Amino acid sequence: MEYGSGGSGGHHGHHLLLDGSDSQSSKKRYHRHTANQIQRLESMFKECPHPDEKQRLQLSRELGLAPRQIKFWFQNRRTQMKAQHERADNCSLRAENDKIRCENIAIREALKNVICPSCGGPPINHDSYFDDQKLRLENAQLKEELDRVSSIAAKYIGRPISQLPPVQPIHISSLDLSMGSSFASQGIIPPPLPPSSLDLDLDLLPGTSSSSSGPTLPFHNLPPLSDTEKSVISEIAANAMQQLLRLLQSNEPLWMKSSSDGRDVLNLEAYQSVFPRPNSHQLKNPNVRIEASRDCGVVIMNGMTLVDMFMDSNKWMEVFPTIVTTAATIKVLSPGMLGSHSGSLQLMYGEFQLLSHLVPTREFYFVRYCQQIEQGLWAIVDVSYEFPQENQFAPQCRSHRLPSGCLIQDLPNGYSKVTWVEHVEIEDKIPTHRLYRNLVYSGLAFGAERFLTTLQRMCERIACQMVTGNSNLDLGGVIPSSEGKRSLMKLAQRMMKNFCTSISASNGHKWTTLSGMNEVGVRITVHKSSDPGQTNGVVLSAASTLWLPVPPQTVFSFFKDESKRSQWDVLSSGNPVQEVARIANGSHQGNCISLLRAFNTGQNNMLILQESCIDAAGSIVVYCPVDLPAINMAMSGEDPSYIPLLPSGFTVSPDGGNAGGGSLVTVGFQILVSSLPSAKLNLESVTTVNNLISTTVQQIKTALNCPTS
Repeated sequence: MEYGSGGSGGHHGHHLLLDGSDSQSSKKRYHRHTANQIQRLESMFKECPHPDEKQRLQLSRELGLAPRQIKFWFQNRRTQMKAQHERADNCSLRAENDKIRCENIAIREALKNVICPSCGGPPINHDSYFDDQKLRLENAQLKEELDRVSSIAAKYIGRPISQLPPVQPIHISSLDLSMGSSFASQGIIPPPLPPSSLDLDLDLLPGTSSSSSGPTLPFHNLPPLSDTEKSVISEIAANAMQQLLRLLQSNEPLWMKSSSDGRDVLNLEAYQSVFPRPNSHQLKNPNVRIEASRDCGVVIMNGMTLVDMFMDSNKWMEVFPTIVTTAATIKVLSPGMLGSHSGSLQLMYGEFQLLSHLVPTREFYFVRYCQQIEQGLWAIVDVSYEFPQENQFAPQCRSHRLPSGCLIQDLPNGYSKVTWVEHVEIEDKIPTHRLYRNLVYSGLAFGAERFLTTLQRMCERIACQMVTGNSNLDLGGVIPSSEGKRSLMKLAQRMMKNFCTSISASNGHKWTTLSGMNEVGVRITVHKSSDPGQTNGVVLSAASTLWLPVPPQTVFSFFKDESKRSQWDVLSSGNPVQEVARIANGSHQGNCISLLRAFNTGQNNMLILQESCIDAAGSIVVYCPVDLPAINMAMSGEDPSYIPLLPSGFTVSPDGGNAGGGSLVTVGFQILVSSLPSAKLNLESVTTVNNLISTTVQQIKTALNCPTS
């Protein structure tokens, strides 16, 4: 097969094309596809991965590319897809082999402990020789299967599979076992669990919960939309767009400046007079309140790319990892104009979170509509859609998204000016926890400022990811390639998303309070995980939130300072930690990815991957132990998607105006209960994580000179 130079099916192969006018030329020239060309080629690839000569000529005329370039693009794209499928299949096979091996070990351990209930000796019919022989036979079969899989994978990877890090759960048993000695050596006696916490049993373990699949969404059962419903949705979207444009471009009397912080807040009386709402839920239910805010800023991303991200539910979720817990496109009613998304109309689902298990998430079923106002200017509007009452499958939400969205204006330097409006009706069926009441009721928790600052920070992160050339990432004297840098950044982003999900108050999580430490206590939830790239087995997540009379910036700096890590990291046992590598993630020096090495811990083959980020809405520090072979693999530019992660960390939010201008800090940990999905939750794991959280909270308070009572 003939391939175009520079497009070997790798990560960027389908973004480049070779000028094939002189195939023998020693100096090859590269050109970057336009967004329109890529979109058209991808669309054609979905329909026909092997276009014939006539189809290639047609594409050549449409896109202004040479037939040879079209041919090379499809060849490279097919190669890329094949490689992705092979990696996924290989990962799945190795994970299954690991699962079988774990079950085999569990059976062996169980046989060792088999006793007769009458006399305490071996069972009457127990034949240890037969059992040993059976286990040897099973192990031989497993080894034969593993060798077969390894030989197949080696053909595609280019080296023996034994050189790759094993795909298995990252057991932190060695860390768990060291906790008891760490507590004792530091003279710390964590509070005991109350008797009421001993009856946890399996009620904590939802049968089908998964770390990444999220809650079961009701719209999977929805019948097809009728023509009447589609017409109604189109009219709702058009009216919402008109209202949003008025909100985006008007000032007084619709918008007023907040006397406390100068933010734009909606004048509800003026709004009601301009946009009468006789069917408002607020008029029917006194528990319903309105939150409305507006913010404006410059984003380091061109407008068309932003529009593309917002109109793709997966990309939208990735660009707001700390806000959007789950997102899905239910139905595309209109794809819009090719290359601009103008006229695109979608029925969508979204779940938003504040980074704390104490604040309920907000669910919305809404219509998203994109309209290009003029060249370089787009508007995107969201508005809730209420399904007909007679539809028995129709979901009902307590939250209603009034016309909200953004205006995106291209700037000459490749940046964009974004004006954002958030406007929602919220029914508070569950009272907001006292610690978060000011933050939520002020509109800061889910307001326009939080969305915009997150967008600005994530676009800076994407820009840093795309920068080529040397970085200040150096491990063992080896400076990785640009692909290696991007691979580590992808791994860190997945770690961040995993942690945000683990502390979410989503409907898919069932939180149970363990102890009354502080005002909040330690709360835990359990889930099973078997997805590729996740730690397989039963995972216990624990979290607690505390208020500190310390500014958020000070708390963030404390967690970021590796010289102070031993003051709060129980597992370091007071040993120093050194930053051995760093990748900048944005203009603020606190936005970065770090590789840390802990000294004198007996974990010389392990590094700590950590990502920290901060913006006007708050900050977050997330970290996870990763074995050295996996880090080296990522640094070489290989796909890090199958490296299992079990992150822990901290979120820091302003308290929304509590006395002293303090911080709300959520501490979250995850531990692997067992690598067997059928395992049961045990009291030892619960006690361990309760002690870990309690001790960490006390050490944070002590280090920051806060009252520990």
